[in-house]
Amino acid sequence: METTKFFSEDMLSDVVTVLKALADPTRLKIINILMDGETCSCEFTEQLELPANLLSHHLRTLKKANLITGRRDNVDGRWIYYSLNKEALARWQQLLGEFLDPARIEPRKCLCGPEGQTAPINPEKVMIETN
Repeated sequence: METTKFFSEDMLSDVVTVLKALADPTRLKIINILMDGETCSCEFTEQLELPANLLSHHLRTLKKANLITGRRDNVDGRWIYYSLNKEALARWQQLLGEFLDPARIEPRKCLCGPEGQTAPINPEKVMIETN
């Protein structure tokens, strides 16, 4: 039986990075906050009640996964404003939606194990030897 892969080997690393980034409740909260628009780290600290170093870790993880972007304030570069990467979110929404689509599930009976050993024999596939 031939199987097709949904994700290429090259893409698998990106998929794992994004899923790991999304697998943390705090990072999901950050993404949810960013759905309301651009946000600075002081707003995150206030809303999430996190120390600056822990917030920085979560933001760095989301940036590494390319899910968020940051820009420096034009007047005072010490301030950074974060926003969601809309293109990346649209891409992952489509890809993961297609990957997890129940319509992709193929009907297949497993032929190993005790159940598989008692599977009915298909007479069309049995070869009979004749002399």
